[in-house]
Amino acid sequence: MTASRESTALTPTATLGDLVVADGRRAAILDRAGIDYCCNGHRTMAEAARDAELDVEDLLRSLDLPGDPASSADPAPAAGGPSGDSAARKLSSFAHDIVDTHHAYLWEEMPRLQALVDKVHGVHGDRHPELAEVRATYAAIVADLDPHLATEERRVFPMIRRLETGSTGRAAELADELRAGLAALRVEHDHVGGLLRQMRSLTAGYAVPADSCGSYRAMLAGLEVMEKDIHEHIHKENNILFVRVEALLAASATDAHE
Repeated sequence: MTASRESTALTPTATLGDLVVADGRRAAILDRAGIDYCCNGHRTMAEAARDAELDVEDLLRSLDLPGDPASSADPAPAAGGPSGDSAARKLSSFAHDIVDTHHAYLWEEMPRLQALVDKVHGVHGDRHPELAEVRATYAAIVADLDPHLATEERRVFPMIRRLETGSTGRAAELADELRAGLAALRVEHDHVGGLLRQMRSLTAGYAVPADSCGSYRAMLAGLEVMEKDIHEHIHKENNILFVRVEALLAASATDAHE
């Protein structure tokens, strides 16, 4: 999925992922509309609007933003092309940036938010029984993300680096292992995406109750920021990095048969 603002027309058949790759500012608009552009980046605007019970033309107009797209909209290079070798090597740099930005944030934020969720449940749980489900859902998110992040950092991303540099004598085996790894990560992304939707529903869109204290407000704010960060994180992987790694794998397979 390689897109530019010029090449990705705002039409009902355009995919969510391509539109956000073309202009990263669209992510916040889709988030506010309750539309999942990360795990469901392959879906068309028409499908997303229908399921969200929105008018597709109104939604398209909301995504037609003035000015230049955000510079971070499409930070990874396309694989292949005239300088395919040097461009492809940058995929591991993009993966490294994901680790430095999104993984580092989650490793630091997950325990901090866990303490807040536990505290708020302990203080307000009697008056807000939904907090028991909030706590359980948050625990499920962390239980999913902990091994998921470790797998990316210790297994899948190093394989991407080896693929780029050709530093292995078992290219076919590496390609099969990498394809399987990407497929498994996509499934895990879908599961985390479902838990995030559940969390948003349980908190009524992170609405602040009238009887909330400072810790309650901090918990809701932290959960909403985490949701946004994970959406961006999954989008960068599903709709940019993984797609381009798969393109590099396909190109390598073609070269091997010529």
